[in-house]
Amino acid sequence: MTNVFIDGSAGTTGLRIADRLAQRTDIRLIRLPESLRKDPMARKEAIHSADVVFLCLPDAAAVEAVELAGAAKTKIIDTSTAHRTNPAWAYGFAELSQHHRDRIANSKRIANPGCHASGFIASVYPLVANGIVPADFPLTSYSLTGYSGGGKSLIAEYEDENRDVRHESHRIYGLNLRHKHLPEMQKVCGLALPPVFSPILGDFYEGMATSVMLPGFCAEKVWESLKRHYEGQKMVSVAPLGGDESVIYASTLAGKDTMRLLVTGHENQTIVTALFDNLGKGASGAAIQNMNILLGIDETTGLSV
Repeated sequence: MTNVFIDGSAGTTGLRIADRLAQRTDIRLIRLPESLRKDPMARKEAIHSADVVFLCLPDAAAVEAVELAGAAKTKIIDTSTAHRTNPAWAYGFAELSQHHRDRIANSKRIANPGCHASGFIASVYPLVANGIVPADFPLTSYSLTGYSGGGKSLIAEYEDENRDVRHESHRIYGLNLRHKHLPEMQKVCGLALPPVFSPILGDFYEGMATSVMLPGFCAEKVWESLKRHYEGQKMVSVAPLGGDESVIYASTLAGKDTMRLLVTGHENQTIVTALFDNLGKGASGAAIQNMNILLGIDETTGLSV
């Protein structure tokens, strides 16, 4: 029996992790009463008594939680932005390479990828690593997401019956081009420059479609490279060249913990789109997958594939 504590279990990511783990017989969840949920000493005791801790907290609180852990043997999976570019932490995307998978399996500290970053990195990392796309190529990307990724306040805003009518249309944000996921996109993919990235919020609960534009690249060659890279992976797959349908719906994999890459275009222009759930492979599902790898069990255990 593995003892697990979710620090920040009241948020959307923490709640989804708790729901997934509650169905398992190999996990014992350590829970704090509501009155002690933010109490430092109670949190410290829970962290030290756990085998694995999920941090589902804002960045500053996640850093504080790591300090509370101190030298304890507890293994930590952080879903915040705080440690994603820290070389002392394993980056939690096992499908990128055997090196990434081995680091996850042998680390006490794992940084769970960001949702938008997951889609971008899944598409770009293999292409740069395999020499298809130069590291100094000026990449552009846009990402359409459901509103559940914004947490309780944004969910309440979108589900308010008196909301602004403009919520029915897509919301483009991050207009200063300094989105918080850019540092990990650039670092993990080994890019010389951060991509020009535009996140877009849609009027649907969950699901995500992150697209990378590749002018001047042959779609078939890009597809072949990605197909080879992800061959045999359980949680990431590549659709037939041209995609599964003639159109792409961002909510296709809502409720799932997997990711599917679609390569579309022709010999001179290509788009790679990563389809997944912003709370699945983009957050909670990825965190549980990382825990499974850490525990040495089938990575799909307790996940929706």
